[in-house]
Amino acid sequence: MTVVVVTDSTSALPEALRASHGCLTVLGIPVLIGGAEYREGEDVGGEAILRAMREGQTVTTSGLPPEELRATYTRLLDEGASGIVSVHLSGRLSGTVAAAEAAAAGFGGKVAVVDSLGAGMGVGYPALAAVEAAEKGMDLLTAAAAAQEAIGRTTTYFYLDTLEYLRRGGRISAARAIVGTALSVKPILGVEDGRIDVVEKVRTPTRGLQRLAALAVADAGEAEVEMTVHHLGAERRRAEALAGWLQERFEGRLRRMDVTEVGAAVGAHCGPGLVGVITRRRS
Repeated sequence: MTVVVVTDSTSALPEALRASHGCLTVLGIPVLIGGAEYREGEDVGGEAILRAMREGQTVTTSGLPPEELRATYTRLLDEGASGIVSVHLSGRLSGTVAAAEAAAAGFGGKVAVVDSLGAGMGVGYPALAAVEAAEKGMDLLTAAAAAQEAIGRTTTYFYLDTLEYLRRGGRISAARAIVGTALSVKPILGVEDGRIDVVEKVRTPTRGLQRLAALAVADAGEAEVEMTVHHLGAERRRAEALAGWLQERFEGRLRRMDVTEVGAAVGAHCGPGLVGVITRRRS
């Protein structure tokens, strides 16, 4: 009997990590492109999202339905799990946390739902913390507490090429987007207490990547860290360059560095040009 962990595909977990943990289940969230429904990480990825955006199609996402979560919890418990930690995208950005709480209510305390208050690996790191605890034989409450503790040690920043997709998603006003575009403003976003906010504005992509790196360095302090550099579609070149610089900067203190494509939920709101840095302090 063991604790297992469920998360959703907005966690953007590297495939190697997903495959190496038998107690981890990742559910693909629904993505709607031009009215057709797909599943993130299963039959749609970053390139398809970018192509749809450039063609003017509407790209939206929705949370996982309670029925699917309930069926997943039932299956895992029937297979022998003693408890389930269910870690998801910030409840301020998606309805998945609320759906998970509704689904968990029928399992007599065997399912602990954790709102990551994050996006991308801001979801993934808390989920992995729960996995690490479960693999050490910890009980449900201890594994859920490990996920909660990781939330406080994780910081998230994204650089964008344009404010337009934030405007479309209602994250900023049309007036601010127009002014920002006219002034060639490129935002850096932070995820704080589950919300996405503009924390800085820069004028060039080079400056944007420099500021991402500086923010990650400041947040890490002197701790040992795990880091993930996210990108959307064709921005992998920028992401790998940033990851290389960070690896040099944190030599000796960097436990792991990954470069992964961000999920549709973040990509649909942020659009082309996205590069992000997620940092988890380990000590």
